[in-house]
Amino acid sequence: MKVPYNWLKDYVNIDIDAKELGDKLTLSGSKVEEVIMAGDEIQNIVTCKIEKIEQHPDADKLKICEVNIGKEEPIQIVTAATNMKEQDKVPVALHGAVLADGSKIKKGKLRGVVSNGMFCSEEELGIAGDEPVHGLMILPEDMEIGIDIKKALGLNKAIIDFEITSNRPDCLSVLGIARETAATLGTEYKKPNMKYTSKNSSNISEELRVEIKDSLCKRYMARGVKNVKIAPSPQWMQERLLDAGVRPINNIVDITNFVMLELGQPMHAFDKREITTGTIVVERAKNGEKFITLDEEERELNEDVLAIKDGEKTIALAGIMGGLNSEVKDDTKEIIFESANFDGTNIRVNSKNLGLRTESSSRFEKDIDPNLAEEALNRACALIEELNCGDVMEGTIDIYNEKKEEKILEVSSTWINGFLGTNLSKEEMKEFLDRLDLKTEISGEALKIKVPTFRIDINIKEDIAEEVARIYGYDKIPTTIIKTTTEREPKDKKQQLDDKVIDTMISSGLNQSISYSFVSPKVFDMIALEGDSILRKVVKIKNPLGEDYSIMRTTTIPSMMESLARNYSRNNEVARLFEIGKIYIPNEDQTKLPEEKNILTIGLYGDCDYLDLKGILENLIDALGLTKCTFVREKENVSYHPGKTANLLIGKEKAATLGEIHPDVTENYGIDTPVYMAEINLDVLYKYANIIKEYKPLPKFPAVTRDIALLVDDEVLVQEIEDSIRKAGGSLVENVKLFDVYKGKQIPEGKKSIAYAIVYRDENKTLTDKEVNKVHDKILRALEYKLGAQLR
Repeated sequence: MKVPYNWLKDYVNIDIDAKELGDKLTLSGSKVEEVIMAGDEIQNIVTCKIEKIEQHPDADKLKICEVNIGKEEPIQIVTAATNMKEQDKVPVALHGAVLADGSKIKKGKLRGVVSNGMFCSEEELGIAGDEPVHGLMILPEDMEIGIDIKKALGLNKAIIDFEITSNRPDCLSVLGIARETAATLGTEYKKPNMKYTSKNSSNISEELRVEIKDSLCKRYMARGVKNVKIAPSPQWMQERLLDAGVRPINNIVDITNFVMLELGQPMHAFDKREITTGTIVVERAKNGEKFITLDEEERELNEDVLAIKDGEKTIALAGIMGGLNSEVKDDTKEIIFESANFDGTNIRVNSKNLGLRTESSSRFEKDIDPNLAEEALNRACALIEELNCGDVMEGTIDIYNEKKEEKILEVSSTWINGFLGTNLSKEEMKEFLDRLDLKTEISGEALKIKVPTFRIDINIKEDIAEEVARIYGYDKIPTTIIKTTTEREPKDKKQQLDDKVIDTMISSGLNQSISYSFVSPKVFDMIALEGDSILRKVVKIKNPLGEDYSIMRTTTIPSMMESLARNYSRNNEVARLFEIGKIYIPNEDQTKLPEEKNILTIGLYGDCDYLDLKGILENLIDALGLTKCTFVREKENVSYHPGKTANLLIGKEKAATLGEIHPDVTENYGIDTPVYMAEINLDVLYKYANIIKEYKPLPKFPAVTRDIALLVDDEVLVQEIEDSIRKAGGSLVENVKLFDVYKGKQIPEGKKSIAYAIVYRDENKTLTDKEVNKVHDKILRALEYKLGAQLR
């Protein structure tokens, strides 16, 4: 935000220059981007008086002028200008001067006659404006001779450019910066005149009605002005607006812009004739509605846009821009001043979607104080009276359903000193806070602070400590050496497990990826979720960057699919990715934070299948020391292929879903090859993890291996066979390894051949064939009885 230095001085007594003020404000927490000194580029140009004019002897179009620049000896200037006469006062660029465009002037000879510089026009001083310039700039007769032209014309103005953070909307105004300036300099600031007299006995409530039909409008105020006289605004107001980068239009429009810049509250003025129904309605626009804004651009609206209507037609986009159909015209005789407050998030989203970001929208999107609306309306009416451009009507329309009240915070002064490392008295702290309009009372060691509604950034005791610190001076706070030790703190269990997971994934040939936790609502359709899926219940971002980042994710499938799709679109034939991130499940109690779950997501495509994915997961199971893990078929998850998906259970608790992504989903992401993915709940894995390794001696007695080939139905799962073998074999079964699955001409239709190697071992003795046969036969009988398996 650009704040003219001279405008700032209207409210604060400042006895230092603009650059020094910028430095002090930066130290007190107001980030100054730049101090722009207007006219800095102009050098060595002074005022002069032309004492004598003679014709050049060798050039008909040149004149030789004897010039008084306030020194004993006059200087000689040769010029081609024709609009000056003797005794005129004009600007003159002396030897070594620099013009506004950067041109340097040196003395020289024109047709053999010495010229010690050149006379200047408005264009050469950079103040010509849009109108064409002819001839020299003739200065007033009473202008002092020999003074710097910047001083003479007031070109040595300073503009301080601030970066205003989103938590300080109160500083998006000259008065807000004045408050910070006064607090920084330890002086007082004054508010502008807000008193006026209603000169028209008509009451606005009898001529206008306001209806608010949407909660996006937090407050709506209106006042009327009759007998309006449209004219240019006074010079002082135009200068203030131009210095702040706003083009003057007419007195009424300039008043609304002046108040917005001065107080930070956007306003709008409607031509009363265009409110044909006598009613202003605040409601949402219609989908596909066309509306022409003040910039003469036609825009297509939707039902997300909050509009100001006269009951029949839209006359303004709330908080963004007024309509061409209700603008103040040269023959306007009666106006309605609007001063309102709208939802910041809605204004930001619609401003971006419409491609229409204005001074008004940039303030509303930061949630300015609703109580500011009344001050702005009073100030506008006071300016109407001061400029004598209308008669303010009696009465005010004010719809304010949920009034914003001041907060009370109580903080211990001892705590503040301990927190900051200072030794300030509570009286000093009170003084610092009072400077910022944080009205403070002392009660023992406690400070009781009344926080005004415009300070939305102050909510906790640390915020109060920050205010004390910045006004006291960050440079005065003693340096504290960080306490550290050469000994590393031992990692907690979660950190150890995270490291184990990352090491396992990398050793399994995967690359780590990172994605945003913010996603678009559209991703649920991309992964084919049903309309009533619980995953569509999300945490919404209050002030999102845009629709693509407007909600917190409840599943990591879209994030991984986007990463894989990006690789696929760049012709990477193989991708092996993993991500450790969070999902956010909203709490039914809106006052409580959402549940955060730690999720490991694995995504693969290219030269791989389901067994590769399962193998990676088995590596993780081994690394984390997990037991009682089983894989069961999953058919309900619509994002996965129903015949190639499983859930990992630890005991009876679901820990992961893994399988091939449904072909419809991969098509949505533009991938033409199978994609395999796993969503793993790390919170469940960590609950059962055991990474403490216990070593035991190698077995003393030999193992016995028996191979079996079974004929089973296609529907029988490998997991079921392995579970049956281990259960029937008991402690003698050391390992079960699948080494062949076969379907072909020799196998009946609907059947498959499954071959296993079963390893038997007794830790206390050497097994005999009789003992092994007994257990082996028991296993075969169990498989035949439970699964209908036949020995091949």
